[in-house]
Amino acid sequence: MQTMMTTTMPASAVRDRLAWALEHLGRFPLAAIQLLFRLAIASVFLKAGLNKLASWELTVQLFADEYKVPVLPPELAATLATSVEIGCSALLVAGLATRLATLPLLGMIAVIQTFVYPSAYSEHLPWASILLFLFTRGGGAWSVDRAIGLEPAAEGRR
Repeated sequence: MQTMMTTTMPASAVRDRLAWALEHLGRFPLAAIQLLFRLAIASVFLKAGLNKLASWELTVQLFADEYKVPVLPPELAATLATSVEIGCSALLVAGLATRLATLPLLGMIAVIQTFVYPSAYSEHLPWASILLFLFTRGGGAWSVDRAIGLEPAAEGRR
């Protein structure tokens, strides 16, 4: 018969290690997260906008036949969508007018989710979450917004 010996750490030691780990994770620069979020979401919308430009006739046809955005004619809807996707993506990459740039993209997501692809929430929710984070927190310390004073340097704010 074999006997297994197990050692356990006291609960206080586990809590201390967890507190130490969380403290160190909390030191990760928020500016890095904001930059990564800006680049990630901009890449999604920039790619979509460039794809629309690459085959414009197909894009207008998609807006007429599949997307069927209410109220707007397909040509106008395609032009607006492409302009917003490319323009707002460029602003997000630079971190210029970050909070403002998130609003048209959030509007697009709301329209797409409501009228075009209502079952695509699993794709749209992460995009909207990133955009809401950037809307509420701004572009971060590594942005043009901060460099030109549009976003104040907030000490201790997370």
